[in-house]
Amino acid sequence: MLELEDMRLFRALGASQSLAAAARLLNLTPPAVTVRLQRIEERMGLRLVTRAARGISLTNEGQHLVQEAIEILERIESIPSRVSGDSSGVSGHLHVVAPFGFGRAYIAPLVRELHLSHPSLAISLILSESPLTAASGADAVVSIGNVKGSSWIGHYLAPNDRFLCASPAVARRLSKLEHPSQLAQCEFLSLRENDEDVTRLRFTQHDAAGKRVSKAVTIRLKGALSSNDGTVVTDWAVDGLGIIERSEWAAARLIAEGKLKHVLPAWRLEPAPIMALTSTRQGLTIRQRVFLDAAKQAFNPVPWRS
Repeated sequence: MLELEDMRLFRALGASQSLAAAARLLNLTPPAVTVRLQRIEERMGLRLVTRAARGISLTNEGQHLVQEAIEILERIESIPSRVSGDSSGVSGHLHVVAPFGFGRAYIAPLVRELHLSHPSLAISLILSESPLTAASGADAVVSIGNVKGSSWIGHYLAPNDRFLCASPAVARRLSKLEHPSQLAQCEFLSLRENDEDVTRLRFTQHDAAGKRVSKAVTIRLKGALSSNDGTVVTDWAVDGLGIIERSEWAAARLIAEGKLKHVLPAWRLEPAPIMALTSTRQGLTIRQRVFLDAAKQAFNPVPWRS
């Protein structure tokens, strides 16, 4: 028979990449976690965790036990608020990972409001250049664009187009360009995030009504300047050092203020919608549901389009 401490152990294992990391979450020593895990496996007669040089991985049975543990502990930990009728009594620990720029601009204020609404909920917001590489144990990962070839489940939050932009002076010099291939000799300012091939861009042409009128065109741009910080690259573009590809959420205000202008406005880049990723669609925890509901409310209406 499993006890509550066994459930807490497996919840920690589901949020960790190693036994040592799970031990830190539980304030135990790694040997103590190892012994308790062995006893659980012996009691159940199942192999629940596979140990490897780089850490641990859960077997199918182990993953199922983690989900059961999360749901049971969520139910138990929410008993006081459900009995008292306190709708703001969500507790526990919510772990959110988001990109640096977008996280600072939009997710940090969201977390602040979430804390004010649910003061008993502990929230960790981790900002990263590559959110998915920092996603181990996360309840939710905020992503700019759909994640392909991933086991994460996407929850749509808001639309986000991508623009090719430049300072007004540079945009005027490029105003006679009619096709993306003509950009090949332009100075491109690269924002390098998530190990993506950021110099390879795919364009489609649209008419005044927004209807697509041509096949997609893929080109590779080049330039001497690059950075992993979006603010740095954007400042370079505002200063007239070249053209950039930026998300709507980051460029819309600067375009409205006249500091940046669209380049080749008749050609569009693939959109990158704002998504919240969770490891499962079924059996979301109360904390995950509270975060998703708050995020959808925060982006309705869409801040960069209002």
